[in-house]
Amino acid sequence: MTVTGAGGVTITVWRKSKRFHRDYEKLTIDLRDRVDAKLQDLTRAARPSGLEFEKLKGHSAPEIYSLHVTGNYKVTMEISGGQALLRRVADHDEIDRAH
Repeated sequence: MTVTGAGGVTITVWRKSKRFHRDYEKLTIDLRDRVDAKLQDLTRAARPSGLEFEKLKGHSAPEIYSLHVTGNYKVTMEISGGQALLRRVADHDEIDRAH
């Protein structure tokens, strides 16, 4: 399946890191639903309106992007070629410390 998202990058493979799985399991059901919905929004359009999707500064190999889920939570992903690896889902402070 080919998905256009990530600012026009064509994503052919989505993978989840072990860390993403651990983070995801700790979320409330409401937050999990929001993460799932935001990822679906990203797959529907290259740059969906209202979706805060941005490249993290200082990361070029591999390129790392963040996707805002709520005012306090975001997902980070590594995009290389046509593959996207979901790395983390956590609050902004945790993500900022990790990157």
